[in-house]
Amino acid sequence: MANSAHAIVSAALKGLVGGRCYPSVAPEGVGRPFIVYQSAGGQSANYLGNTVAGQKNARMQIAVWADTQQAAIDVMQQVDATLSGAPILATSIGAPVDDHEADTRRYGQRLDFSIWYSP
Repeated sequence: MANSAHAIVSAALKGLVGGRCYPSVAPEGVGRPFIVYQSAGGQSANYLGNTVAGQKNARMQIAVWADTQQAAIDVMQQVDATLSGAPILATSIGAPVDDHEADTRRYGQRLDFSIWYSP
């Protein structure tokens, strides 16, 4: 499989939530906590002398869902530490945003990260 921001995020984060880490949407009825990630754009690489850049950038939005707000905060702190540390060295964009879904009684946090990677 080619190296992609999706593959990097999934491999790095699935161990934090017992493998419950999904692209775009989680399956119905999945246990909590779980993580959902999606691409949200990225920066263009600058080319000098018409050469192809060796790296790509992706802005990835990470959403954490849990049974309590504190549990969501705790998992998001682990997500931040994992993505910001070596070898990924992602940069968080802003601060986590709280979320709550009354109908599912779940609490969440979401945060965007800028990730540079070699394709």
